[in-house]
Amino acid sequence: MKTLGQKIRELRELKGLSLREMSKKLEVSAAFLSDIELGRRFPSEEVLKKICKILQVKFDELKDLDPRAPIEELKRMSEGDPQYALALRTMVDDDVSASELLHWLQQKKKNK
Repeated sequence: MKTLGQKIRELRELKGLSLREMSKKLEVSAAFLSDIELGRRFPSEEVLKKICKILQVKFDELKDLDPRAPIEELKRMSEGDPQYALALRTMVDDDVSASELLHWLQQKKKNK
């Protein structure tokens, strides 16, 4: 599976855009875009949306490759629902792996 940066670079090259051309369209520095492609930095949601528009790709396609945990969303959900916080805490305490969690979610989707 490709990383977010690798996918962006692949799509940029398929469009025939140089790093400098793409960074100019994004209104960011070429160094920043290079860091994104190399996985050293990650774009904000706003920049990612611009990238998607330029590369003509769906937002979710690239967003799904972003490895960062949605910390703010998890915090908001935990603060708003004590059961959600308990579920997350239990998952951490029971040392549930990412693959176990993803498998469970896939099974849940199949059963709908």
